[in-house]
Amino acid sequence: MTVASSTDEALPLGERLVRADRLAPRDLERALAAQQEMGDLLGRVLVRLGLVAELDVARALSDQLDVPLVTAESYPDTPPTLSGVTTEYLRHHGLLPLRREDGALEVAMATPQDAFLAKALRLAAGLEIRPRLGLESEIQAALARLQAAPEVEAESDDGRVELGEGAGGDEFIEHLRDLASEAPVIRFVNQLVARVVDLRASDIHIEPFADALHLRYRVDGVLQEAESVATALGAAVTSRIKLLAQLDIAERRLPQDGRIMTRVKGHELDLRVSTLPTVHGESVVLRVLDRASIRLGLEDMGFAEDTLARFRELLARPHGILLVTGPTGSGKTTTLYAALARLDAAALKILTVEDPVEYQLAGVNQVQVQPQIGLTFARALRSILRQDPDIIMIGEMRDSETAQIAVQSALTGHLVLSTLHTNTAAGAVIRLEDMGVERYLVTSTVNGVLSQRLVRRLCPHCREPAGLPAATLARTGLARILADTPGTVFAPRGCPRCKDTGYLGRTSIHELFVMDETAHQAILAGADAGALHAVARRSGMRTLHEDGLRKVATGVTSLAEVLRVTQDQDEHG
Repeated sequence: MTVASSTDEALPLGERLVRADRLAPRDLERALAAQQEMGDLLGRVLVRLGLVAELDVARALSDQLDVPLVTAESYPDTPPTLSGVTTEYLRHHGLLPLRREDGALEVAMATPQDAFLAKALRLAAGLEIRPRLGLESEIQAALARLQAAPEVEAESDDGRVELGEGAGGDEFIEHLRDLASEAPVIRFVNQLVARVVDLRASDIHIEPFADALHLRYRVDGVLQEAESVATALGAAVTSRIKLLAQLDIAERRLPQDGRIMTRVKGHELDLRVSTLPTVHGESVVLRVLDRASIRLGLEDMGFAEDTLARFRELLARPHGILLVTGPTGSGKTTTLYAALARLDAAALKILTVEDPVEYQLAGVNQVQVQPQIGLTFARALRSILRQDPDIIMIGEMRDSETAQIAVQSALTGHLVLSTLHTNTAAGAVIRLEDMGVERYLVTSTVNGVLSQRLVRRLCPHCREPAGLPAATLARTGLARILADTPGTVFAPRGCPRCKDTGYLGRTSIHELFVMDETAHQAILAGADAGALHAVARRSGMRTLHEDGLRKVATGVTSLAEVLRVTQDQDEHG
């Protein structure tokens, strides 16, 4: 999108982006070379190569052209119609009429520097044209919604598209394939994925309902609503995603799982795709795995110093089982990866069995479980033991057979790392017993259990001191923590940097149950999870709730966030 400026001092678009630290000089050279081959505008080339966000390009171009930038939030629900101008013409040239007032027409344009387009619109509408810069993807999505709305009404009385069977079904599949290959759908899906980097989202939810196709992003563990899309576009969007994930677009009655590898704005993303048939169409969830995020060290994961020191001691032991527990999405696997990353892969033989392999670690042999061909956790583990490993990481202990092999591996001199779905560290012992592991084997093999949760960090740019009543401080146990660790308690407020949520990023809270002699005696005596928890507390274990309160006292997170995440814990530990 390099444009001749009216002044010699105006910087070209590429140099503006470099000066704004949005683009590396070397990447600009690559893009300029690609532009010569593709023959397109530089801005579009940068976006297609995943080097710069479309919004960043638009902001730089708006500054260069001195044309106001208008985003989708400002688009009218019903744009003015122009006689003699077809929707296809608008789509082809990236034009969206916004509003007509005072004898002038305000128009969002993907290329407002094109004087010919403005002149053609002026002649067709008989109005003065006021160009505004719009994001091409947002303009195309808005036009697609407008074009799709009447087609839905024409196809059925209740607003649903009837899918044919047999020969008609085959025709519909070809129709879906064609729709999924159209430029507006491709742009929409690309923009959908690109937004995860800006939002720092971990999941994209695409949910069909009777009124619209609803979009939601999970950011810092909490779902956030995004714009809705016309229901008629649902099948095309779903088909596009399924094609990218190499799934069967003809199969709409059964769940499917796939994977998309892509590069977005310099980030290598691994998207895990899951489809599920619902009454209004296929619901799609894309789990976003950013390969750069695994470069965290254990020191960056929110461990208290004393907890981290004891966890490192457990990692240094030559054999035994070290478990990380918590619900789905609590960061268990990330903690195990960070633990493996600090081990010496050159001096140790490290093998993992995972489903799926989320991140690839240098020097670590990783095995992907494939149940459809009989490669289960248990079968992979039996083969791994013949590979002479020092350390084995099991993605998850799911069944009795896997647990038994893990115990045997620990007894024969291996260090085994794994995860379990339990609410507390002490609960892992009872879970192993439920899976058929004898208590004497638990005391002989399990070195420790780390339970963890993820809490949202307060935005450092807008957090504000919180005045909490004394009763609340006493009831939650925060008064006791503040007496030991004086600090300031903050609350969320909201600003543009945190998208008005008051939170920016996440950190972990932990409780570490180290198996000492007292714990062994309690386990052999048949203690339940509550009794084991009490034993661990007497041995100095800090509970999840207490660790969270310490982060509240130091201003890392809010009291409301800790209470939300640890509501299944006893408030007083």
